[in-house]
Amino acid sequence: MDRKRSCTLCEGAVMLLLLGHMTTGLEVPLDPKVLEGLPQPPTITHQSPKDYIIDPRENIIIHCEAKGKPHPSFSWTRNGTHFDVEKDSKVIMKPNSGTLVIDISGEKAEAYEGVYQCIARNEHGSALSSNIVIRQSRSPLWSKEKNEPITVQRGMSLVLQCRPPAGLPPPIIFWMDNNFQRLPQNSRVSQALNGDLYFSNVLMEDNRSDYICYARFPHTQTIQQKQPITVNVLDIEAMNDTVLAAFLNGSDFWGDSPSGERAPTFMHPTGTHSTTMVLKGDTLELECIADGLPTPDISWTKVVGELPSGRFSFHNFQKTLKITEVTEEDGGDYRCLAKNRLGNNHHTITVAVRAAPFWISAPQNLILAPKETGMLTCRVGGNPTPKVTWSVNGIPIENSHKDPSRKIEDGVIILSDVQTGSSAVYQCNASNEYGYLLANAFVSVLAEPPRVLTPPNHVYSVITNRRALLDCASFGSPLPKITWFKDSQSILDGDSYIIHKNGTLEISVAQSLNSGKYTCMASNNLGNKENHVYLEVKEPTRILTQPGYNVVHRNSMAVFECKVKHDPTLFPSMIWLKDNGELPDDPRFELGPDSLTIRDVTEDDEGTYTCIRNTTLDHDSASATLRVVEATPTPPIVLEKPDPPTDLELTDQRERSVRLTWTPGDENNSPINLFLIQYEDSLHEPGVWHNMTSVSGTSTTSQLDLSPYVYYSFRVLALNDVGPSEPSAPSRQYRTNPAQPDMNPSDVEVIGTSPDSMTITWRELTGLEANGPGLQYKVSWRMKDADRWTSLTLANVSQYMVTGTPTFELYEVTVQAVNDYGPGPRPEVVLGYSGEDLPTVAPENIKVSIQNGTVAEVRWEAVPLSTVQGRLKGYKVSYWKMRSLHKQDSEPEKPQVLIFSGNETEVRLPGLHPYSQYALNIRAFNGKGDGPTSSDRQFETPEGVPGPPTHLKVRNLNLDSLILEWAPPLEDNGHLTGYLLKYQSFNTTDELGPIKEVTLPANETSITLDNLKYSTRYKFYLNAMTVKGSGPAVTEEAVTIMDEAPPAGRMFGSVNSSVEEDHAVISWEYSWPDRNVYVEYVVDNSKEPWKTEFVNGTRTYQLRGLKPGMSYRVRVVAKDHSDATVHSTEELLITVPAMTNKQVDIATQGWFIGLMCAIALLILVLLIVCFIKRNKGGKYPVKEKEDAHQDPEIQPMKEDDGTFGEYSDTEDHKPLKGSRTPSNGTVKKDDSDDSLVDYGEGGDGQFNEDGSFIGQYSGKKEKDTAEGNESSEAPSPVNAMNSFV
Repeated sequence: MDRKRSCTLCEGAVMLLLLGHMTTGLEVPLDPKVLEGLPQPPTITHQSPKDYIIDPRENIIIHCEAKGKPHPSFSWTRNGTHFDVEKDSKVIMKPNSGTLVIDISGEKAEAYEGVYQCIARNEHGSALSSNIVIRQSRSPLWSKEKNEPITVQRGMSLVLQCRPPAGLPPPIIFWMDNNFQRLPQNSRVSQALNGDLYFSNVLMEDNRSDYICYARFPHTQTIQQKQPITVNVLDIEAMNDTVLAAFLNGSDFWGDSPSGERAPTFMHPTGTHSTTMVLKGDTLELECIADGLPTPDISWTKVVGELPSGRFSFHNFQKTLKITEVTEEDGGDYRCLAKNRLGNNHHTITVAVRAAPFWISAPQNLILAPKETGMLTCRVGGNPTPKVTWSVNGIPIENSHKDPSRKIEDGVIILSDVQTGSSAVYQCNASNEYGYLLANAFVSVLAEPPRVLTPPNHVYSVITNRRALLDCASFGSPLPKITWFKDSQSILDGDSYIIHKNGTLEISVAQSLNSGKYTCMASNNLGNKENHVYLEVKEPTRILTQPGYNVVHRNSMAVFECKVKHDPTLFPSMIWLKDNGELPDDPRFELGPDSLTIRDVTEDDEGTYTCIRNTTLDHDSASATLRVVEATPTPPIVLEKPDPPTDLELTDQRERSVRLTWTPGDENNSPINLFLIQYEDSLHEPGVWHNMTSVSGTSTTSQLDLSPYVYYSFRVLALNDVGPSEPSAPSRQYRTNPAQPDMNPSDVEVIGTSPDSMTITWRELTGLEANGPGLQYKVSWRMKDADRWTSLTLANVSQYMVTGTPTFELYEVTVQAVNDYGPGPRPEVVLGYSGEDLPTVAPENIKVSIQNGTVAEVRWEAVPLSTVQGRLKGYKVSYWKMRSLHKQDSEPEKPQVLIFSGNETEVRLPGLHPYSQYALNIRAFNGKGDGPTSSDRQFETPEGVPGPPTHLKVRNLNLDSLILEWAPPLEDNGHLTGYLLKYQSFNTTDELGPIKEVTLPANETSITLDNLKYSTRYKFYLNAMTVKGSGPAVTEEAVTIMDEAPPAGRMFGSVNSSVEEDHAVISWEYSWPDRNVYVEYVVDNSKEPWKTEFVNGTRTYQLRGLKPGMSYRVRVVAKDHSDATVHSTEELLITVPAMTNKQVDIATQGWFIGLMCAIALLILVLLIVCFIKRNKGGKYPVKEKEDAHQDPEIQPMKEDDGTFGEYSDTEDHKPLKGSRTPSNGTVKKDDSDDSLVDYGEGGDGQFNEDGSFIGQYSGKKEKDTAEGNESSEAPSPVNAMNSFV
């Protein structure tokens, strides 16, 4: 099977090579001078359309033109038989042409209807025209008919039929009234595609007698009309039977059902399903018309898929769906939906798409040299599949003479080893039931030496960095091979030069060094032909000094400069425009060689001025704006950001570069420092702008290097000292062509992931780096120094795992970028190892050398590298203390692990405990993990110095003795041999006395020291000892107690104090040991006991909690062990300052207290006066009966004595009438005018506890005092104040 497949592939490759060679047929030259001497079979150049409808009023002209060498002769067939033109006097054939002119004057045109075909012949073959069907246009009259009036109930649907006569071509239908006005149409009333007028529901306004259908026949430009139709609309509900019967007499009644609202139903097409057929490429029109009340709305959908975007539209108020340029995908079911508020209905239309024959590949003319091979291909499409037949010179190929050099395979004619004289014209005919195609293709066998058609010594001129095209049009048979030379050296197709198939030499980016003489040579087996052309590369024209934005004062002068740099052989002209138009014809405008000057500037001169410098090869332009202002004092200079650049232009367009040119915006009084160029790649990162490059602020152009397969848009920002401008408007999009990648992925690594696999990783290329579509990565690997690579192509990944690899083998890896246009550059080889496995062997021959009690040295033999199965990273040494050789009950410790990298096999173990038993083991490790562990190796450490005693305490301090107690060390590190005690005295100045030593046995844990000095500070040092020496010491200090008779004399020096608001700091000098020192203090002139603060060990103390403003007596004392004072300082008097308030408490100020007292006294006096005035007249009688007055509070005073009326006992708690306060807080002036003197005879008055006035009132009485109350309630102080006011 593999062998068969291999053979099949080989045959396919050979066939492709053969077809590739055969399809390179020589094109027929268009140069008449070349054609003049070349034989050529006939070719039809012009003919009438296949379906030719003629006007019977004019002569019939059937076109047929052809060319050939020699010029062809013409003949015709009609309805498949020879048409003898000479025998019909009405038919004339034009000279040197096959065009027929038929005079039908006095004849009927129908006599010349039929199928015509033109045949053009010469000695090299015969060419056929298409079948031309001649038909006469027809516009028949409407058949006579009488249209009865149509009566229809309001709300019902209605169809007015047109039924025009059949015409050729079909007529155009429209409805009008008697006044030749088109009838209004809408979603309710509309015309169908067949011309009928549909009413979804009729209204009373549809009553009319002039519904007229018109038919216009476009070919004859005639219009015919149908008899008018009368429509009567009835509102039956508003008519009685008599009127209805009279109305219906003699008319057709349309509709017999109620005219109320109803859901939609379809009027056309009827039912729920219909079918239609359309030809590919034609326009499909689907129609749905529904009745219903209210008027239904129509919508369209495709059952499967979407309506074709851009090719569908709705017409006739959504009732017609039109799809143009129908394709096979447009077939299927379409659904129209009619909907109103009462419901909906739908109709499905199945569309079948058929196709008349159409060309996929039409046969092309061939010019072959003798012995060459060629091929004629005729590929057509259609539905149903067309039938394809071949003819030779108009004769079916099966009926033509046999030609051994010709054979037909799968509808393809293959011509091999052709001979001179075998030229012919072949016809390909394809047909199905919907149409046919006919194509002529001649095969001309020629033997012609090469000819160069390009004029000799032609001079090509091009601008630097632009593309240059040097033509070498040629002709010959066989097809000439084109070779180019420059200065006698052959030019090869490469990066700088491209030789096209037609012989044209392209220089992508012309430079000055490309100037010179070029020779084009056309050669075949019949000879060679040379032609010389010249290339001149010119310097570009560039405006160096551009006109700038100009603001000038009126009546002053404006100058625009436009200096240009150009090639010395080119002579640029200068044109100035104002607002893209010509300059005004005004002598104030003066043109200089490189400038434009405008004198006496006016407001009319404002605008945009453009300088254009033209040469015969290129041009450049620049613009500036003129603004005219009134002469004003010079305003202050305002620095602002520049305006954005404008007029972005792309020139010098190449595959990998383009030149961007722009016009700077206004600097706004701050010079532009640089221009920043940004780009957007709308293909890979739309909407994202990247910085590309920057140029100086004096530049207006930049050559930009580009990447392939990028859709570039550029913009420019200007930057000055103030800041950047807004971005310019983007340039037009510039698309670079795809190319193969320029680079490969980076950061390629090989990572061993498992013992039988490895992972290859890399950094993917970005869209900008891909250079083209279809980016993939070709990943290749092989073992180091192996011959064969294994490759795999991947996409959209950045890693790949290779499985089935041996453990830890060195591999070579490459990752190459590939896209649809080819591979990237040759990738670099990266080395890496496959996955590791655990080491298989443990270290052996472990030896331990004891250095001392805390350090041991370990040696071992390295494991063989072959057993590591990876990269040896080092060894791990685990060791632990099993037990102490001194303590039998010790527990093993947790192992410690030391890691040693590389190949180190001799290490030290630090931090060991002396006099202990240890064990260790060793294992090798790699990137995968640890290997097996060696067997445990035990060793012992010698004795060492012990640790410090656990503690040292002093007790039973006396005048000259004390007791020291301690505990053995936690770490003996061997056998204890004893203790070493050292001690010495020192004083307050840290002067040390002599050291005394005492050696104690190992079983001692205390000692009593005698003959010490009293009141002396001692320091003690205690060490434990083994045979290895003394261990670290533990220390303690103590002071012997003072003698009962302390030394006489002054022990305290000066005492100082500093006082704050709530504390005092006391400091002193003391020449005796600082033991039992106290600070005592008491409030001055107080009998309280002294307060004592213990301050031993310091000579400065802070007393807190002192009260501000108080004075204290303070002293410092030293006491003995019986708490008796042995030394004391003199008493020190300190005063704590009073607290200073930031705000004065006004309530404690004397003046404020006095003022408040005066105000209170004044108010009291006022209250007394008001009370007396209110109660003038003595005691008030009280009324005996309450019902004498309905409102005693408004009881008027008695007229005879001015006294108040009597009150009942129930009114005792009401205020006196005279003490009431009005609602406005005031008292009438005449309420009481009596003075306090009138009451002088009353009893002693006094105030009760609530401040009311109590007393007897004297005066005349009309009744016994027993009849009324002895007193009444006094007025409130508030009422009294109100009365006073």
